[in-house]
Amino acid sequence: MKKLLFCMMLFVAVGATAKEKRDDSKYLKGAVPEENGMVTFTKSFSVPSKTEAEIQAAMNQFVKQLVETSIPAPGNYARVIEDTPANITARVCEWMVFKKKAFNLDRTRFRYQIEVATSGHRITMKITNISYYYNEDMETQNGIIFKAEEWISDEEALNKAQTKLYPKSGKFRRKTVDRAEAIFNAAMESFEEKEEVKPVMPRKKNVVVE
Repeated sequence: MKKLLFCMMLFVAVGATAKEKRDDSKYLKGAVPEENGMVTFTKSFSVPSKTEAEIQAAMNQFVKQLVETSIPAPGNYARVIEDTPANITARVCEWMVFKKKAFNLDRTRFRYQIEVATSGHRITMKITNISYYYNEDMETQNGIIFKAEEWISDEEALNKAQTKLYPKSGKFRRKTVDRAEAIFNAAMESFEEKEEVKPVMPRKKNVVVE
């Protein structure tokens, strides 16, 4: 009986410790920026080692790959809607997975618009028009649509003290912040030259974050 009680106490203690380990400071006030009333993630950087034409071609390919790897969505969401040398804008739809276990798959369709503008060596990326299609049935019907402004903004996702995330919208906010960051990082990393390791010569920095 004592052993059983000890095991139960240990399980509770481990569970409590696991909860305490979550650090949400990255996702609190200001983590989800807004521009003209719309949730908009922005990143600017420059690539001085490439020509303007090379930069435009690389970013054009980057955006089109996001579209090509998009999942089917109600309304045929994913497509390029503007394509010029200096600007490319597209709509993208991806799976955003919250939990994936046997007989328990919690995910949403993550839909967003990505805009890339190039000027000289400088690149400005924006991710906006974000929405989620959640809790759909097997026929992709009867889901719930959440707009980012109504679901993951500071006002909607944080408590009044702005010290904690609400459980339901919080998971969307965390994943969205992380995904936007991952997309920006992938774009910058696409310009990094893959060179052999040379201890004597330092690697040239090709990307300058502004």
